[in-house]
Amino acid sequence: MPRIVFASLAAAALALAPAPLQGQTGYELYTLPNGLRVILAEDHSAAVVAVSVWYNVGSANERMGRSGFAHLFEHMMFQGSANVGKGEHMQLIERAGGDMNGTTNEDRTSYFETVPSNRMNLALWLEADRMRSLAVTDENFENQRETVKEERRLGVDNQPYAKAFTDGLTQPFDSTSCFGYAHTVIGSMEDLGAAKTEDVQQFFDLYYAANNATLVVSGDFQPASARRLIEQYFGDIPRGNDPEPVSCALTYGTFGKTAVVEDQLANLPAVIVMYPIPSHRAADTRPLALLGTILGGGESSRLNVSMVREAKTALQAGAGTQSRRSNGLLLTFAIANQGADPDTLESQLRAEVAKLAEQGVTEEELRKAKNNYRSGQVFSRQTAFGMAEALQHYAHFHDAIDEIDTDLNGYMAVTLDDIKRVAHTYLTRENSHTIVVVPQPKGGDR
Repeated sequence: MPRIVFASLAAAALALAPAPLQGQTGYELYTLPNGLRVILAEDHSAAVVAVSVWYNVGSANERMGRSGFAHLFEHMMFQGSANVGKGEHMQLIERAGGDMNGTTNEDRTSYFETVPSNRMNLALWLEADRMRSLAVTDENFENQRETVKEERRLGVDNQPYAKAFTDGLTQPFDSTSCFGYAHTVIGSMEDLGAAKTEDVQQFFDLYYAANNATLVVSGDFQPASARRLIEQYFGDIPRGNDPEPVSCALTYGTFGKTAVVEDQLANLPAVIVMYPIPSHRAADTRPLALLGTILGGGESSRLNVSMVREAKTALQAGAGTQSRRSNGLLLTFAIANQGADPDTLESQLRAEVAKLAEQGVTEEELRKAKNNYRSGQVFSRQTAFGMAEALQHYAHFHDAIDEIDTDLNGYMAVTLDDIKRVAHTYLTRENSHTIVVVPQPKGGDR
């Protein structure tokens, strides 16, 4: 399914208008001589420590003919290093009573561990060892290349609607002017098949260098001890070359196209209508996110009420925003109920968008969306891992980390006029791209 922020309205019971956040997030920021950016956030409320490393590389950094490398490395990074055997990273963390994982998106690749406080050294050492000496071998590359291909087959190619939601989200972007967002995170199987081990090594040397990473340590630790261990483990890792920034040229209002996806695994039609929106740093991100919640986030959203409950033309309908370092998307979608056709779905999706743009939203709808966003932000930071990820987010997608304390107040300040304005600006037919999913008979049913 799409990597979209579909907000639930579980916190709609918060009836009062939310007050601004109070207090400040305590953290220490410094940079090692090799360029590694370090953020320490001390919190002794639980006897755990989260270690998070974000590399400033995602699928948007890939070049034409070499897609899929960022996601490939999410797997490669667990294949061993100079002092850690194949698969031992996971075993060592689990034996210490911790957990770990890694994720990739268009703009960054992240790795993280949550461990008992007395094993912080283990998590730091493991991250440093693979940053310094990942085992990029023919055997490991071939093994993980096939793993990624199988992941594509299982997670996309053999799932109904998955191709439309995965591959379709790249269609508004032109591969010439914005290749970074014109291909999927999982990448092209043809590109991975043609890649050589030396290509993978070059990718690692450029993007997995200390100067292209941010290390966050959050939780129950003593800062002096953390600084000493970080210097000991990471201090001698060489600095790499600075990667070129990602460029993406996109002009709003130049779309208005429709693509048809034939899906042998789908039993019912579906329609996706997406609208390109500005980068995450843009001020309009806040009203657009709240608009997405009002339009299609949860049981009481407009699309669910109008299409699922009342008209009964859709089994499922929703909306949400995919926010990125460069241009993102606001997406609306519906999966048809029995007897409903794609034209009906599209006309109803567009009618709800047009109604919102012309009439605006109510105070109650906006208050519920704000309460939902506020509760999500508060709850997400109640763990050491959640705080580490929040600090990484503001370090990578905002102008200053200090916005971790002020950003929510900006969401609370969004007005009814702001919602109406961004709807008029971005949610136009000329700025939309439509995907129609058409079920196809199985091979033996033709």
